[in-house]
Amino acid sequence: MTRRADPAPSRWAYKVQRMWLTPSFRMGLRMGLPVMVVALAAATYLGNEQRRSDLFASIEAVKRDFQERPEFMVQTLAVEGANEKTQKAIEDLLPATFPLSSFDLNLGALRDQIREIDAVKDVSLQIRTGGVLQVAVDERVPVALWRGPEGVEVIDAFGVRADKLSARIERPDLPLIVGEGAKKNVTQALDLIAAATPIRERVRGIVRVSNRRWDLVLDRDQRILLPEQGAVRALERVIALEQAKELLARDVSVVDMRLADRPTIRMTKIAQKELLRVRGYEAED
Repeated sequence: MTRRADPAPSRWAYKVQRMWLTPSFRMGLRMGLPVMVVALAAATYLGNEQRRSDLFASIEAVKRDFQERPEFMVQTLAVEGANEKTQKAIEDLLPATFPLSSFDLNLGALRDQIREIDAVKDVSLQIRTGGVLQVAVDERVPVALWRGPEGVEVIDAFGVRADKLSARIERPDLPLIVGEGAKKNVTQALDLIAAATPIRERVRGIVRVSNRRWDLVLDRDQRILLPEQGAVRALERVIALEQAKELLARDVSVVDMRLADRPTIRMTKIAQKELLRVRGYEAED
């Protein structure tokens, strides 16, 4: 009698069938095995230093060819809103001469560097069609000169430095302010300068005294002492006296307006001696 074969699978065949029914096993075999084969082939290829160097050089060459395509090249620089000195400072910040790839320009870092220039209040950068790097500058507006420990500085209406000068004569068109707290009270100084327009040619500077009040300094060593409050009105009174009585054309060294109800005038030393001489002569008569 012939023995029939057992149709049941063997233990190992059963285990293999069960493994194939497992989704993770099938996924690992379909994806993991090819990845392992590719990784092994890549490791074998890159294990040689010369082949590795050649591969990286080829990648870099492809990258450079892409970055240096004509549509990505910056050909010229266009600076708007800046004076000649500021434009020269901006050009010195560029990393290389033109043409250069736009990928070699870090516009964010370049913008921050340009903003550190004294004269620049704000700036925007844009690469325009045709390979033009446009730099639109919003410059600080110089309103006065400030003399401090580091020399003479050009400042704007907020007291922020817009430039640094080697000598005051470089900007004779701007008024000079000095003294403690002068930079923080530029607006007050400008109001006084505006009020002094009728005698503007004689104004040499304005001094902040004890960070409380101002003195207006004129030529001929004349000085107008202004009060802490109502300084503009007090200065206007002095100018009115000058226009009516030619007060500042006389031998006066100081006009003290700190007490509004009792202005005081101090004569020059020569005028004082002359007055004493005249009074002594009249006493003898």
